[in-house]
Amino acid sequence: MEPKPNSRVNRHQSPSHKLRNSILFLIAILLIVGSFFTWRTIHSTKGVVDKSYAGAGLTKSRNVSNVVKSGRPISILLYGTDTGELGRTYRGRTDSMMLLLINPKTKQTTMVSLPRDAMVSIVGYEDTFPQKLNAAYAYGSTATSIKTIEAFLNIPIDFYALVNMGGLANMVDQVGGISVDSPIDFTYSQETAHDYGPNLYRFHKNSNKFEHSDDNGQTWSKSKTKMNGDAALAFSRMRYDDPEGDYGRQKRQRIVLEGLIKKSANVSTLLNEKFMSTISSNVRTDLTFGDMTTMASKYIKAKNNIVTEHMQGVSTSYPDSEGNNVSYEVIPQKEKQRTTNFMRKALGLKHEQTGRPYGGEIPAELSTIATSLRPLGDNSTASSTNDGE
Repeated sequence: MEPKPNSRVNRHQSPSHKLRNSILFLIAILLIVGSFFTWRTIHSTKGVVDKSYAGAGLTKSRNVSNVVKSGRPISILLYGTDTGELGRTYRGRTDSMMLLLINPKTKQTTMVSLPRDAMVSIVGYEDTFPQKLNAAYAYGSTATSIKTIEAFLNIPIDFYALVNMGGLANMVDQVGGISVDSPIDFTYSQETAHDYGPNLYRFHKNSNKFEHSDDNGQTWSKSKTKMNGDAALAFSRMRYDDPEGDYGRQKRQRIVLEGLIKKSANVSTLLNEKFMSTISSNVRTDLTFGDMTTMASKYIKAKNNIVTEHMQGVSTSYPDSEGNNVSYEVIPQKEKQRTTNFMRKALGLKHEQTGRPYGGEIPAELSTIATSLRPLGDNSTASSTNDGE
């Protein structure tokens, strides 16, 4: 068993709250391999994919090769870290996690944000309960995250993709920037994680205009409408001043991702050596070149119809071993069932009961604590099932 991360007080502290998502990589690759090229370009793309490949380290809950070949809906777990270049054995945090559900029959893509602070029992590490969902990767890597989410929501996870935050900024720059409307007014500096400091950005509600300041807001640039990678990350990172907290941040992340998908429709902007190098250095996935080639012909039209969703939790706190209160989001079974229902529908699967309240089993000595942390009136008797497809 890997050494456990530091105490819970360290786990819940995240000073920068940086963006960690990887959908652009997937969409870009699907577009690239689905387009017409010369053999040299195909060979180059295959080399990038081969360098980015890393197995998930577990037997999948269904035969993913058959699922892709037959053109059935697939699910991809998207997450990331704050590292530099990704090492294949690196254990880091995955503060923003998202499920991408692609249905080629309905030609629809569903993006579902998973609360990073969702209280769970990590599969294989149940004795550490309570934990946050974003700690699963730090404890046991990709396989642990997949097992915990599957037990939590009773849905199959077919693939994963992990990207580092800096790499995503480079990808935004490589597609020439994006233009999106902000849902709220806010000012944010990535250096301070607040509304003051150097490298300050100012965004406006229901507008794609924004300004930049290098002197703590004393002077501002002219209004711009196209975000480069740095501006997009600032737009996505802010959390403390959003009235919806982390849920508001998730919403802005989804807005950025939708903007990236639309911009990446211009394949010619992606076919260059620098972009390929960025992908190779900053992405890990268990999607093979063959998987992507098949997906490009059968799934690509689903990118034109995007639906976004999230799970809503109930805020609570629980003291760690040192007596420090740690904030969590407890997801009621009713909300989990709602989430499971629309995800299974998006995947073309039959209705099933949602997973266990906390994902992993609760040790007997911790059952009283687990029960006491459920929201008042919550029905937490559900158990997880397996599709076995």
